[in-house]
Amino acid sequence: RKEQEVDSKDAIILHQFSRPNNGVPSLSPFCLKMETYLRMADLPYQNYFDGKLSPQGKMPWIEYNHKKVSGTEFIIDFLEEKLGVNLNKNLGPRERAVSRAVTKMVEEHFYWTLAYCQWVENLHETQKMISVYGPLSDLLKWILCHLTKGIVKREMYGHGIGRFSEEEMYTLMEKDMRTLASLLGDKKYIMGPNLSTVDATVFGHLAQAMWTLPGTRPERLIKGELINLAMYCERIRRKFWPEWHHDDDNTLYESEESSEASKTHSPLQDFSFYSRTETFDEEGNSISHTPDTDYTGHSLFDSDVDMDDYRDHEQCK
Repeated sequence: RKEQEVDSKDAIILHQFSRPNNGVPSLSPFCLKMETYLRMADLPYQNYFDGKLSPQGKMPWIEYNHKKVSGTEFIIDFLEEKLGVNLNKNLGPRERAVSRAVTKMVEEHFYWTLAYCQWVENLHETQKMISVYGPLSDLLKWILCHLTKGIVKREMYGHGIGRFSEEEMYTLMEKDMRTLASLLGDKKYIMGPNLSTVDATVFGHLAQAMWTLPGTRPERLIKGELINLAMYCERIRRKFWPEWHHDDDNTLYESEESSEASKTHSPLQDFSFYSRTETFDEEGNSISHTPDTDYTGHSLFDSDVDMDDYRDHEQCK
């Protein structure tokens, strides 16, 4: 396909993998992290699903004023410097240190166990979610998935975590998830009542366990014993992704009004210009829904999942 010129003058162009066909914005924790961060920081951006990796071989990456930046940590640093955004302004030095430690645990350890579950153990389900169109789409999906499986296994072996048995890897995954659940407790966000950058990271990864790994151990754990993590994911999804609904929405995590609203919705927009105040499709037409209201017009801030629901659930056990 002929490459298109991208004009990134005063515009954030977000390059990422194509949307999967199961309603989730991305099967990549890092792509979902980056797009969620842009929404949290209230930064308008243009999605670009060209499948082209950055010069460093990374995905996602951005262009801004013709400057290319890859690696989510470097992208966030770049945007903070250029645009003056800072989701961590309410954190003290100790909280910033804890936030970074949690980020590294999630991205350098928990990520690999998710990748194993997604691209090795649960590959047949992942293959169903990938969007490839055309007369040879099934064959192309099979080839893509099995190539990715080989890459993941090789990189996990190089990392070191792939040298353990499957049971040992899942033990490590469970320890990470329990650590996140204990750290979150009954707080609204990881570091307290206010959003911070670490929430984009944690959400991007936990969302994979919630919505892309049906029937697996991480899904059973997050929707069972560690239900506070499931409610945390729902809280962020509802607040920043009002157009993202899932066929398996569970009333355990949702209020009555949002459950009714989920019965009629529009799919995620593939090529769209996103901003907190207004969203446009590729034709430049305005899409009426914004991250501050759900499909009934109710404020998402009013309909946030409350931890009282979690405590009620625990008492019923």
